[in-house]
Amino acid sequence: MSVFTKIKPEDIADNPFRLIGKDWGLVTAGTKDSFNTMTVSWGGVGIMWNKPVAYTFIRPQRYTFEFLEKNDYFTLSFYGEEYRKVLSFCGTKSGRDCDKPAETGLTAAFTENGVPYFEQARLVLVCKKLYAQDMNSESVIDGDTVLKNYGSDDWHRMYVSEIVEVLEQQ
Repeated sequence: MSVFTKIKPEDIADNPFRLIGKDWGLVTAGTKDSFNTMTVSWGGVGIMWNKPVAYTFIRPQRYTFEFLEKNDYFTLSFYGEEYRKVLSFCGTKSGRDCDKPAETGLTAAFTENGVPYFEQARLVLVCKKLYAQDMNSESVIDGDTVLKNYGSDDWHRMYVSEIVEVLEQQ
């Protein structure tokens, strides 16, 4: 069993651009009885409404979306390079069709409040949803940059979530 230490969000040493955009991570939502995870490589962290927050973007057709909608809390977890194939699998396969932890060897763990994450993570952000909004073409300012990512009008829902706990593997 992995040992995690709680740290403050401002004590995260990782570069968030590398962590999210290059290293990737998993967003995991649900309960001990039923949860799903998927790979994320878009998002961010910052300060909003005087709180440390994470910005997460999920398309409604993704299975994990259902779990995010039903639960107030979720986790963003990050892994070493040795988990790249696991992250790739979790980003290309649906939890509707397979048991991702069983297929990848990930071991589920849960916060004191029952929020799921995985023991193999090196860093876990426990997030509480504060705000959600569907992205749309009417709000686009720079179409050349943005619209090429939405060829079939396949927009994400954006979540702004307070980072309520950070777990770092020792």
